[in-house]
Amino acid sequence: MRITLVSDAWSPQVNGVVRTLSTIVDLATARGHRIQTITPDRFRSVAMPSYPEIRLALTTRRTIANVIAGFDPDAVHIATEGPLGWLARGWCIRRGVPFTTSFHTRFPDYAAARTGLSPSLFWRLLERFHRPAQHILVATPRLAAELAEHGLHRTRPWTRGVDLKLFTPDRAPHPLFAELPKPIALHVGRVAPEKNIEAFLAADWPGSKVLVGDGPALDDLRARYPEAHFLGSLHGEALASTYAAADIAVFPSRTDTFGLVIIEALASGTPVAGYPVPGPLDILGPDADGFRPGQCIGGVDENLSAAMAKALTADRTAAAHHGATYSWDRSCDQFLSALAEVDIPLAA
Repeated sequence: MRITLVSDAWSPQVNGVVRTLSTIVDLATARGHRIQTITPDRFRSVAMPSYPEIRLALTTRRTIANVIAGFDPDAVHIATEGPLGWLARGWCIRRGVPFTTSFHTRFPDYAAARTGLSPSLFWRLLERFHRPAQHILVATPRLAAELAEHGLHRTRPWTRGVDLKLFTPDRAPHPLFAELPKPIALHVGRVAPEKNIEAFLAADWPGSKVLVGDGPALDDLRARYPEAHFLGSLHGEALASTYAAADIAVFPSRTDTFGLVIIEALASGTPVAGYPVPGPLDILGPDADGFRPGQCIGGVDENLSAAMAKALTADRTAAAHHGATYSWDRSCDQFLSALAEVDIPLAA
């Protein structure tokens, strides 16, 4: 199958969307599919206000039309609602070409937090963007139900995976952690206001707090919480070694649609604490038992300190077993299946 993948999120950005898309591209290519990526690195771009590492592509409708038509794809998947996504969507609708989309980010919540405007204004924009799609790929049933409340019913499951060769309980711990007072609570992810990291930094905790990641809030949080340890961005084995060395991982976000770092931590044998919101609820379960009564793989509570305390008592072996159930091959199967089943022409 010849697949055009359109995304405004791409390398060198470091986030769950980019990791998901790049992994699927690699797996699908290895299976013999041809993937055309239409991403900001192909065009002139400008920095997104307040997010300089996010580039907004500067191109034209004609250029996008020529790029897609020249590849002659069997399927078009539009992953993001940015400039490239809207241009590709417009081309598909004008040409009567069916396409799929995916819902990765709660943009209405992020935008409302930054502008002070109602999330409903931004939901209208997203509803318009996704409504013509033949399938909207979503990571969890909870997210599918949320989209249905907004009139978006054509959802298909697209779960996430974890690299079980990299994220493993047998990984040697990061050497820095040997010098820190225990227990050690770890946060991995983008250091930005919408990630609610301050809730983690302000939570009661008897030991050390370590943060891995970069972003626009890094300098401010580093200045206001000097007792925390900020390691910056880490990748590969260096990142995996921080999971393996931590006593718990903490996911304080209330706005993510999934949370790749949750399953990476679990696969490393590290219990996870979070709020009872999409992401932690979908992965850990409302009782943090991995949907297997009697076991404990973390903590879920409206009181984040309580969730962290519960996670400290969790079974690391059970956490690792649960994390290992997430497969990138299965994720790739779902992605390709959704695209292959698109054969109904769009209405004029």
